[in-house]
Amino acid sequence: MSEDAGLRSEKPAQSEILVVTGMSGAGRSTAANALEDHGWYVVENLPPQMLGPLSELVARSPETMPKLAVVVDVRTRELFREVREALAGLRSAGVDYRVLFLDATDDVLVRRFEQGRRPHPLQGDGRILDGLALEREVMNEVRDFADLRIDTTDKNVHQLATTITDLFKEDGPIVLRINVMSFGFKYGLPVDANYVADVRFLPNPHWVPQLRPLTGQDEAVSEFVLHENGAEEFVEKYVSALEPVFEGYRKENKHYANIAIGCTGGKHRSVAVAIELGKRLAQLPGVKVAVHHRDLGRE
Repeated sequence: MSEDAGLRSEKPAQSEILVVTGMSGAGRSTAANALEDHGWYVVENLPPQMLGPLSELVARSPETMPKLAVVVDVRTRELFREVREALAGLRSAGVDYRVLFLDATDDVLVRRFEQGRRPHPLQGDGRILDGLALEREVMNEVRDFADLRIDTTDKNVHQLATTITDLFKEDGPIVLRINVMSFGFKYGLPVDANYVADVRFLPNPHWVPQLRPLTGQDEAVSEFVLHENGAEEFVEKYVSALEPVFEGYRKENKHYANIAIGCTGGKHRSVAVAIELGKRLAQLPGVKVAVHHRDLGRE
C-alpha cells in the first residue's frame, strides 16, 4: 500500500525535536547534513546545558523551528548525566523528543579516523582504540535509551544520508518503517537490531549439493526452506507477535524498527525467511518494509 493511499499522517502541531548522538566517527555530521537538506533546523555541538532551554523555546513557538535536530557529544559521564537531566526535564514539561544513536564497530571507526588523519578526541597519548574504549563505556549507556539506533559499519556517507532521508524526509516519518535484515551468526549479531530471530531450527540447504551454491533469493532454496515443517508456522506467528509491538511503537511515537533474522552464514535460511517475512509485514496497514541481506556474498 502506498503512502498516498490514506497512510499519510497529519503534520504535528508541535515541534519535532530530535537529539542526534553516537560514537565519534559513526556519522553524526553526515546525519546532520542530511537532516538539514530536508528542512530540519540543525544545531551541532550544542553544550548539554543548553539542550533544555533551546528545546523549550522551540516547543513554545513551533512555527519558528517546527523541526529541530540537536547534535550532542556525550563522551564523558558528566556530559551524559547532564543530557539525561535535560531530557528528563523536557519529558516532565510535556515536550516530546526522540534520540537517534549512530554506532559502528571499532575496527571501522579506527579506519575512518586513520583515513581522515585525525586522532580520536579521547585518545590522548594513546591509540585510537584507547579513545574509543573510553568513549564506548559511556556511549553504551546512551545507546540503551535511544529511540533509534543505526549501525553505520557497512554504510558509506551516501548510504547513511539515504537512510536518514528515508526516516526523516520533509513531513517526518509518516509511517512505521520496518527494516528486515538477514544475517549470519558467525559474523556477529547486528548491533542495531530491535528484535533477533534464529532460524537455524530449519534444515540447512548448505548440505544439499545442488542448493549449496545458491542463495535464499533463489526459488529452489526458498521453496526448500519455506516448505519445511515449522517454517510457515514460524513466519505466521512471528508476524502476529509483532503486530501489538508495532501498535505500541505508534503510541510511543516510534517510527522505525530493525528486525534481524539469522542463520549460520546468512546465505540460505535467513535470506529466504527474511524475504517472506518482509512480504507478510508489508501487508499490514501503515507499514513500509525494506529487506536487505547483511552477509550475503561474504562466504
